[in-house]
This record gives sequence, C-alpha cells and structure tokens, in this order.
Amino acid sequence: MPDTLPENSVGLVTPQLHHFDEPLTLRSGKVLNSYDLMVETYGTLNAQRSNAILICHALSGDHHAAGYHSMEDRKPGWWDVAIGPGKPIDTNHFFVVCLNNLGGCAGSTGPASINPDTNTWYGPDFPVVTVRDWVNSQARLADRLGIEQWAAVIGGSLGGMQVMRWSISYPERVRHAIMMAVAPKLSAQNIAFNEVARQSITADPEFYAGRYREHGTLPKKGVMLARMVGHITYLSDSAMRDKFGKASEQLKQASMNLGRDLRAGKLSFGFDVDFQVESYLHYQGERFSETFDANTYLLMTKALDYFDPSVDYDGDLSKAFANSNCKFLLVSFTTDWRFPPERTQEIVTALLKAGKQVSYLDIEADQGHDAFLLPVPRYMQALTTYLDRVKREVSGHAA
Repeated sequence: MPDTLPENSVGLVTPQLHHFDEPLTLRSGKVLNSYDLMVETYGTLNAQRSNAILICHALSGDHHAAGYHSMEDRKPGWWDVAIGPGKPIDTNHFFVVCLNNLGGCAGSTGPASINPDTNTWYGPDFPVVTVRDWVNSQARLADRLGIEQWAAVIGGSLGGMQVMRWSISYPERVRHAIMMAVAPKLSAQNIAFNEVARQSITADPEFYAGRYREHGTLPKKGVMLARMVGHITYLSDSAMRDKFGKASEQLKQASMNLGRDLRAGKLSFGFDVDFQVESYLHYQGERFSETFDANTYLLMTKALDYFDPSVDYDGDLSKAFANSNCKFLLVSFTTDWRFPPERTQEIVTALLKAGKQVSYLDIEADQGHDAFLLPVPRYMQALTTYLDRVKREVSGHAA
C-alpha cells in the first residue's frame, strides 16, 4: 500500500455533523422537530462566499463524495473521479459541499437514528421524505454555512432530481444547475422495479415490519435481492458483456459471448451459481446488505417514485421552471435504459419552452446508468469545460 495519497486527491477528510433544532415540516405534513445532517466539504470558501458547489447524491450515495477518511481505508469517495485539485470540480477554485440526506444511514437523521420521543430507533416510524424535503433541509445547511447562492448545484439520477427542485424552489440561490442521467419523473417501469425491490425487503422474515433492530437482526437477504435488482438496471447489456466476458476464448464460444462466462468452467446442472454474472450480483448484494439500512432503502425508492415537479403546475413542467434564474447543463448517456436520453430531452424541451438557457449533451457510453459516476472521457471533458466558465464567473465576483 502506498504511503501517500494521489496528488489530485482532496486528501484526508473528516465529516462534520450539523444539528438543527428548527422544526422541519415535510411534504407529507409530518414534522421533524430536530435533526442532524452529516456533511463533508472540500476546498476553501472564498471571502465573497461565491464559489460554493453543492453535490447531491443518488439513491445509495452519502456525504463521502471525495477523498479518504484515513490512510488505512483506501476507498475514496463515490465521485472522487470528478472532485479534487485539477479535476472537473476543481477544489483549487471551488468550495464543495456534500451531505447525507435526511432518511439516510450514514450519519444524518434517519430510520437507524434514535427517536428522541421514544428513546429507541425510529425504524418504520421515520416519516417518508421527498426530494422537496431534502432540498429544504439543504437550504438550511446553506444558511448555516453562510452561502446565499450556490455557484452550481450538481447531481446525477436521484441527485439530478434534487438539482431540478433547487432551481424551482430556490431560483435565486442557484447560478448553475447541472444534471446527469436524470428524468422529469419515473416511468411506470421504474416504479415497478422499485416496488419489486421494496417487496424483496419487506418479505424478508428478518424485516419484522421494519423493527428489525429491536429484534437484534437485519433483513440482509431482502436488501441483497433489492440491490441485485437495482444493479441490473444500472448497467447496460454491453457493460455486462464486457465485465463478464473475460474468460478464455473456449468459454466465450461456449457461452455465445453474451457475458455468460461460466464461473467454474462447467455447468453444475443444479441451482448453484454457474455464471460469473451471478457471482458478481451475489457479491454486490452481500456487501451492500452489510452497510445499507433496509428502511432507508425503502425511503429512498419512495422519494424517487414521488418525484414530479410538474404536479403543482397542472402537469406542465415548463411552468415549473418559469421562475428559474440559473443556467442549465443536462447530460444523458446513450446506453442508460433506466433514464434514457429521451427522458432527459423532455426536461430540455420544457426548459426551452420556459425560455431558459440550456446546454445539453448526449454522451456515447457503454456503461449504462452508472456512467454518470465514471470517468468517461467526453463526459469529464464536458464537465471541465462547463465549470471552467463557472470559475471565470466566480473570479469576476471575487474581483
């Protein structure tokens, strides 16, 4: 193991816990009287407080977007490829903020937290939260940090939905909205995938109606199945073929070169794991089930299902953007079948109808929905070019 971290890393980072006593009324009508938000920051806030960027995480993300928590734990943050000195989100110029959303399981108040009213875990009693609720709590965090306006708010997938909501709910507080692999609302197929995932969790005998912690157990099998279903939808067919097509030419021929490579080189003629893709999904599901809270997974998928900013505007998304003041960058990926390019283009059309300044790029990438997390060269260059413009704006504000 190397003794030093990469030169373009933000280095060792320490999460910060922010406690809020001001009650937060949720879209459901329920109220969180107090709550915590776990936050990481990278770079330095300038004297004018004009260089701050908010990173919004997707379903399984958290506050740890870049850098390392220790020299021993060498796993970087989930978007380390894009955040750091000289990277697209350049911490030599920007002050970057990322938090674990309410309902999460990485330090912010959620189902795995203690309910102060009962002195036991919230569990299933934690209220359903929406994208709008998250953005309202993020606005309070911005107030706490003294940030009146974000230079940019950036996110992919469920994170991109938060960016969209920021531009609608707080138009005066965002200069640039950058969304990747995003849709204006979920399709029926996507809601169906989420429901299958939720059913796999709630049907686990160890779920105990969401009170598994009180029983000293976890619904690991259910969470594992939910993650396996989700992971399949995040990858494209070509990505899976590439990932699981590394065996010998003989095996490739035997499996018709469709990413079906045999794990042990021969069929078991039973119901054990035969194919490498099966082994991979088991591994990913097992690892995820050990770290991600089941009730949080239910909440996050419901937030996805409920998102529809046009609901308050007679179903017309362009009306939702009527008061937005920021400039927009939207990025889609050709093999993303979870949020395909045509869904992103619906947002672009609505923004143009509303008379907003929009840049749009459809990136040819084989990695499917997960491409927004990866260092796809043209994608990284697009982010760099766009954010170079934001850097110049920040320099102008600081002059």
